[in-house]
Amino acid sequence: MGKKKEYFPNNWELYHAAPDEMFHQHTFEEIMEWKVAGWELPSSIFCIIRVDNSRTGKVQEFIYQKPGSAKKKVFQLMDDPDNEITLCDHEELHCISYGPLDPDEQPFDPDNEL
Repeated sequence: MGKKKEYFPNNWELYHAAPDEMFHQHTFEEIMEWKVAGWELPSSIFCIIRVDNSRTGKVQEFIYQKPGSAKKKVFQLMDDPDNEITLCDHEELHCISYGPLDPDEQPFDPDNEL
């Protein structure tokens, strides 16, 4: 059996109790530009895979340093049609989910690199 992860203490009570005036208000556009369009992964990380299972409601994240291991995990996750997979690498975000294909969209080729 695996070990249970050690509890990581945080200071959420401190932030929860802080008055609203202590926090700078951001616009939606600022957040989108900063967090969505401006992500950066450390050079030691190849990609992050986030899986949202629509049947269970469970969300999991996997971090990979090697392309081969990430590719194996994506293929394993694609076996479950309830999984919506979001893959973030250094260049772009990819979303993989089951659903009707766009007629102009190319079918998935498992021999291509991630």
